[in-house]
Order: sequence, then C-alpha cells, then structure tokens
Amino acid sequence: MRLSSMLTIFLTFAAAAVVSLVAANFSVSMIEDSSEIGVRDALDAKGMTWAEVEANGLQVSLSGTAPTEAVRFSALTTAGSVVDAARVIDDMGVTAQEALAPPKFSAEILRNDSGLSVIGLIPASTDRQYLIARFINIAGSNGVTDLLETADYPAPEGWERSIDFALTSMSSLPRAKISIEAKRVAITAITDSAQEKSRLELNLKRMKPDGVELVLDISAPRPVITPFTTRFQIADDGASFDACSADTELAAERIISTAKAAGATDPRCTVGLGVPTPRWADAVTASINALVKLGGGSVTIVDADISLMAAAGTSQSDFDRVVGELENALPPVFALQSKLPQAEDANAGPPEFTATLSPEGQVQLRGRVNDEALRELTSSFAKARFGSDKVYTATRVVDDLPADWATRVLAGLEALGQLSNGALSVTPDSLAVTGNTGNPDASTEIASMLAGKLGEGNPFDVNVTYQKKLDPVLGLPTPEECEAEISAIVAVGKINFEPGSATIDASALGTMDDIAAVIKRCGDISLEIQGYTDSQGREEMNQALSQSRAESVLNELRARRVSTGSFTAKGYGEQSPVADNSTEAGREANRRIEFRLIRTEDEASPDDSALETADENGDTAPDTTTEESATE
Repeated sequence: MRLSSMLTIFLTFAAAAVVSLVAANFSVSMIEDSSEIGVRDALDAKGMTWAEVEANGLQVSLSGTAPTEAVRFSALTTAGSVVDAARVIDDMGVTAQEALAPPKFSAEILRNDSGLSVIGLIPASTDRQYLIARFINIAGSNGVTDLLETADYPAPEGWERSIDFALTSMSSLPRAKISIEAKRVAITAITDSAQEKSRLELNLKRMKPDGVELVLDISAPRPVITPFTTRFQIADDGASFDACSADTELAAERIISTAKAAGATDPRCTVGLGVPTPRWADAVTASINALVKLGGGSVTIVDADISLMAAAGTSQSDFDRVVGELENALPPVFALQSKLPQAEDANAGPPEFTATLSPEGQVQLRGRVNDEALRELTSSFAKARFGSDKVYTATRVVDDLPADWATRVLAGLEALGQLSNGALSVTPDSLAVTGNTGNPDASTEIASMLAGKLGEGNPFDVNVTYQKKLDPVLGLPTPEECEAEISAIVAVGKINFEPGSATIDASALGTMDDIAAVIKRCGDISLEIQGYTDSQGREEMNQALSQSRAESVLNELRARRVSTGSFTAKGYGEQSPVADNSTEAGREANRRIEFRLIRTEDEASPDDSALETADENGDTAPDTTTEESATE
C-alpha cells in the first residue's frame, strides 16, 4: 500500500512536469511568433523589405544587405521599438559603396585695371606656386588675389593644356575673364576697336592647342562717327559708297539693300554712334533712290545736311522733279541743297594741287599754293606725317586761288595719310582722294573727316579700295611664314658667341634686331630656342653651355621688347648632330642654335626641320649657325 501511494505521487509530479514543459514550449513559440511577426511588420511598413527576421527564443535576428549604413542602423532602431533592443541580433550587411567620383576641376581668372584675381579648384598635382608667379608677372604692381583651392585627385586629361593656354592668353588681355576647364577655355574680353577685336580673335585662335575647345566672347564698342556721314555716287563705271554710316544693324541692312538695287557691288556700311535722328536710314534710302532717278551724280549726307549733285547733262525738268520729290520725302530734320552743274570743259587742265603717296612711302607735292607760308606748312605737315626724308616738294606760289585753299589742301593731305598708297587732287571746285588701304573703314573715316573740315556744299570725291593684303589683321603672317622669314635672315647673317662664353658677340646684334622685328610682326607664336654643341669636351659642360647660350638668345629678344611668354630656351648639348664630329667643319656645323616652332603632336611631322638662327663661330652654311663647344 505504501509503495502504491509513492508511485501515485511520483506519477502525479511527472504528469505536472510534462504539462509544464508543454505549456512552456507553447509559450516560447507564441513569443517567437509574435516577436518575429511584429518586427517584420514594422520593417515592411518602413519599406525595409530587404531585411530578413528570424526569432530564436527571446532573441530576434536581423539579416539581409542594407543599401547604406544609415539604413542598417534605422532597421535596428525599428526592431528595437517592437522588442527589447537587447534581444535584437544584428546579422545584416551593407552594400559596398562606390569610390567617390573626383571633383570637377575649374578655375576662373579675372583681370582689370585693379589687378588680377583667380578662384577655383585645381588638382594638387598642378604647380600652384608657378601659377601664382605667372599671375604676378602678368598683373605687375596691381597685385594678385589668390582664391584657389586644391584637391588630391589626378588631373583630368587636357587640364594642363588648358591652363598653359589660359596663362599665355591672359598676357595679351588687359580686361578679360577666362574660365578654364579640362579641354575647354572660355574667354570674355573687351577691346578698344573692331580692328583690335579681329586681331585678338585671330591671335587666340592661332595659339589654341589641339584638343582644347576655345569659346570667345570679345566685344568692341561701336565707333563714334563725327560727323555722321554717308556719300553715294553713280558714275559711268558704276555705283558705290565713298562713305556709309548707320546707327543700327537694321538700318545698315536697309541702306545696303538700296545701294545694291542702285547698282553697287558688295557695299558695306559702318554701324556707329552719333546719328542726328533715328530716321537716318529713311533719309539715306530716299536720297539714293533720287540719285537713281537722275541717272547719275552724287549725294552727300553730313549729319542733317544733304548735298545732291546731279550728273552734268541732266535735264533741268528731270532735276527739278526729282529734287521736289526728295524734299517732300525727307524727314523734317534734314535740309537739302541740290546743284545741277554745267557740262565739264573737255579742254580743262590738270588739277591745281596734287600729292602722291607711293607704296614705299615716298610723297611728292606738286602744284599751286596761296603763299610761301602755305608752301612751308604743307611741306612740314607732310614731313611730320610721312617722314622728313620721304617728302619731295615742288609747289609754286600763285595769287588767284580760293580763300579756303589752305584748308582744302591740308584736309586732303590728312586724308592721304590714312592710305597705304594713293593720290590727292585739289582744284577750286573739287577735292579727290584715291588709293589703297588695309583699313576696311578708311573710306567712311576719310569722308567723315573731309565733310567736317570742308563744310557744307563743298564737293569731294573719295575712291578708296580696301585690300586684304594691306590689312594689319588679315595680313599677319602665319607661324610657318614667320619661321621662313627668320630662316631667310640667318641665311645671310649669323649670331656669334664669344669663345667659351654665353655672351653674344657684338657683330651679331644686327641679326638679333632683324629677328626681333620679324617676331614682333608675327604676334604670339610659340618657339623653342634650342642650343647644341659638338662632342668635344665633357658632356655635362656641353649641356650647361648649350642651355646658357639658348637662354642668352632669349634674353636678347626680351631686351628688344619682344613678348617671349610663349618661348622656351633649352640646351641639348651634344644631341642630334647634323654633321660628322670627327672633322672641324662638322663640329662647326654642330655648334649651333635653332629656333623651332612648338607644335602639338597633331601638327608635328617627321619632315619638320629646325629653323636655325645662330652661328657662333666660322662661316654660315645654308640655314645653319655655329656654336662653340664647352672646351673653347
């Protein structure tokens, strides 16, 4: 009985233990399920569907790959808001982040009368001290404001070419902004005239290295035209402008269109300031159309005064009708004077005063003057304008000349001075200037000047031909032409150095003058002055001497006020012999200095040859000069 009682008690406790265990397991499962579901719902609600949730007893494990570290931390925080944070196990990973992209390197240079400032981000590999030294050299005493920052990333392709081009360009831009990027340079500048704008644009385009995009925004102020003048004529050889002025581009197009309809070939009109009325184009077109109706003659419009000269032989009735129509068509501000001349005498003599200007600059003055004072004045005026040794005077004094003769003669000489070559003819009834010029606006400038000095009602004729070859902008030689010119100079002269020295011999200074004159005409070109020696002596000494002599030539050019910002001097010592070093003649040929255009890889070719410009010792062979070795 006793055993049975104990067994019953034991079984009772065993049954209770089993029930407790089952209840505990059931509770744990419920807790796991509720925790896992609650955390998963919270993560899904925040869009973190990438996270995997697994409950293990009281612990909740989070796995999966978070897109960023911040998102991973947000997932932990979200899970910790549902269950105790201590129960959350972090098994999550983070997506590997790509390497940071390099910054966009750029710089902006601003230059004006107050100085120079530079701002931007440049690679750490760029020599900042060199840049600032170049800026200081350009700005001079005005100073440089340095706002550059650097970043330690590789310089992008084309960056150094853009920087070098911008530095070279800035030296010729006193008022400008240059924006620099890899493979791109944008220049905004202001010039004093249209001619200066054209010259500057041409030089910058020549200097631009390959692989660099150049964006130009160069402006020039409109010229002030005083007096505002237009002169149009119809003669037997056709119709043309002696001068054409307009106040707007639209007005210029209207005037040119009317002139073409009247028979003018390729007319041009200068747009400028100083117009007396906004209806200028109305007056000009009406006047040209009136001249067409008359069949010939000339019309001169100076500010608000119009002088119409019909062709000799025009009928009086046609003249009266056309002049009446023009008077009614003109804007109120304009005043019209008209003249119907008599037919010219076929036996008329030569002009009373003439002046001729030859292409070589020689001037001859002939004909009549009022008195001795005017003869002296015309001669002095011409000598001051053209040079004392270039004027020949053969005028004579007469008494029957008009009172304004001196004014007409001097005004004509001033007009002639604006031409490259030409002739002046002055008679009591007319003044005519003919010739050639490289200034596309010379005709307008001359006509405006004559109209202002001669006064209303005094006829004049300007027949000036623009020639591109005389244009100081379009006539600039190419770098290759400059190279050829220097070659021609050294073919007949040479540069000698004092023995064993980098000092240029006095006998060679004339050749240096000639070379400097050519380079000044060429504008901004890139040259490398290369020094070479023969093989005698130690190689290190030959290298040093060749470098010193190349730098000496560069300094001589600087002393002649040649802009050498794009020049370099480099010694090559014994390299690249052009003759046999075993003979004296060969060594003499190898001792030389060469001027070579600096070309990009695309421009250079295997056939490019050096332009040799100095010979320091002995006779000059064709296109070569000699340089003494370091042993001398």
